[in-house]
Amino acid sequence: MASLVMGDTPATSFRDNITAPEERMTAFQIAAVGLCVAINALDGFDVLAVAFTAPAISRDWGLGPAQIGGLFSAGLAGMGVGAFTISPLGDRKGRRPAILLCLTLLTVGMAFSALCGSLGELAAMRFITGLGIGGVLASINTVVAEYATAKRRSLAIACMALGYPIGATLGGLAAVPLIAAFGWHSVYVLGAILAAVMVPLVLWLLPESVQFLSVRRPVNALARINRVRARMNRAPLDTIPMPEAAQAGQARPLDLLRGPMLGATALVLLLNISVMATVYFTISWTPKILSQLGFSDSIGIYAATMMNLAGAIGCLLFGLLANRFGLRRLSIVTFAGMGLALTAFGLVPAEAGALIAAAFAAGFFLNTAITCLYTILPQVFAPATRATGTGIGLGGGRIGAVAGPYVAGLLMAAGWDRATYCLALAAPMLLAIVIVAVVPGKLDATRTKTLHRTGSGASDRLTQSAS
Repeated sequence: MASLVMGDTPATSFRDNITAPEERMTAFQIAAVGLCVAINALDGFDVLAVAFTAPAISRDWGLGPAQIGGLFSAGLAGMGVGAFTISPLGDRKGRRPAILLCLTLLTVGMAFSALCGSLGELAAMRFITGLGIGGVLASINTVVAEYATAKRRSLAIACMALGYPIGATLGGLAAVPLIAAFGWHSVYVLGAILAAVMVPLVLWLLPESVQFLSVRRPVNALARINRVRARMNRAPLDTIPMPEAAQAGQARPLDLLRGPMLGATALVLLLNISVMATVYFTISWTPKILSQLGFSDSIGIYAATMMNLAGAIGCLLFGLLANRFGLRRLSIVTFAGMGLALTAFGLVPAEAGALIAAAFAAGFFLNTAITCLYTILPQVFAPATRATGTGIGLGGGRIGAVAGPYVAGLLMAAGWDRATYCLALAAPMLLAIVIVAVVPGKLDATRTKTLHRTGSGASDRLTQSAS
């Protein structure tokens, strides 16, 4: 199973034949990755938009913890549905059309969220917004993995994940003055504007993935591949290389649910569920928990901002260290750290300094945990099913993301104290540690070796990973 699943030499050499991934990242590739970082920042802004506005909404509409938990989960449920149903479009129609559709849904959902006057209306709009976020994450994660060079792939994916805390941090800094001046509706207006701006940028900076074009071979595929190669300052191809058997055998989404791929898909699904249950509880409830402890809304928002600043540091460190120490080892350390940090958040005294320090530690491991998931997924699935497989993993993660905040709301409503419900929501990280320790594949430290190949009128470098 490992040789078929985790991107061994056959699948890697075909991918590298198209993109020559050991070469230096060009301005075009950096711009494509940068745009995906910005799109992922919308995810951070969107998820935290409810967390930032929850105290004000709760006061305006007289909502209890269970109702706020349901509001959190409405958006997350939409993300799960979007990941399962929209991300396969990235394998059938292309990465770029899927991204554009999702940005449209995100813009509409955010805009109408600002006009809502009841819990039901806002929950519906949060679901629509979630559809866009859930679908777009699989596509941009795939695009980053396919456009980055082999040497910089982990760092590029880490930078994409870094978009989340960047969006959440900037959203937090903007939310305080916006809510004070214009009310909570203004946060959603800002989100709609930011999502709308991304559409023309995608049309300009993000052509279709060459991996999709080379595997699906739509009309004018070779010409489109060569246009992308020209933007990467690489010589054109005379013909499109044939995919190897390892990729050709995974040409249909159903192949992910049977045969040797079934076990890997199931492990990835369960891993994402476990991690996201803990992560999204922490993300969603931190401002509200601090508000319940008697702190101002601003303190809650600033604590969430500190979490995301710490997360930015964690993402960068992960990207720099992954190739040296191995994804498996770093993931185990990260998941253990996340569980311990959340436990500490539940145990520290109800003092602003102690709580913000614990939130900072949780944020460091929280965003790094998300980066671990993003980096694992592209290694599991071949190009023909990569967006679908990534969507399955991320969609499963949204199951945990829905359950985590909602269960926390129920536990709070039942009278559980902070230490107990934080410990309960940290427990899934134990399962995540076990899964990442046994999941098959080359998740350990690697070295690269370079081969030379002459063909198609140009010399391409083919990079292979070797344990």
